[in-house]
Amino acid sequence: MVIYKRFGFDAAHYLPNVPQGHKCKNMHGHTYSLVVFIDGPLIEPEGWVMDYADLKAAVNKIITLVDHQLLNDIPGLENPTAEVIAQWFFHMLEPLLPGLVKIELNETPTSGVMYEGK
Repeated sequence: MVIYKRFGFDAAHYLPNVPQGHKCKNMHGHTYSLVVFIDGPLIEPEGWVMDYADLKAAVNKIITLVDHQLLNDIPGLENPTAEVIAQWFFHMLEPLLPGLVKIELNETPTSGVMYEGK
């Protein structure tokens, strides 16, 4: 069974490797939406895969590192495309969340990326 929880954070970034004149070369911000998916069996007697409070606590440890920050200043996010940010989140969360199978990161309501650790 797969459970999920949605989180949000705000951060600024710029894309240093895009061509001159590209609008994303300039610093700008997003209100990101992060969805974390956990796969596992139902745990009895609780009847859940994981306590959502534990999921929230683990993810918030990582979100506090990026919320209201310039992503380019965070080690591993020097070129913070949505794809790079998704990989970074996955690998930061993997040791904290057994059963992590996928994350979805949206930088706008209509664009984003899904990453499954591959």
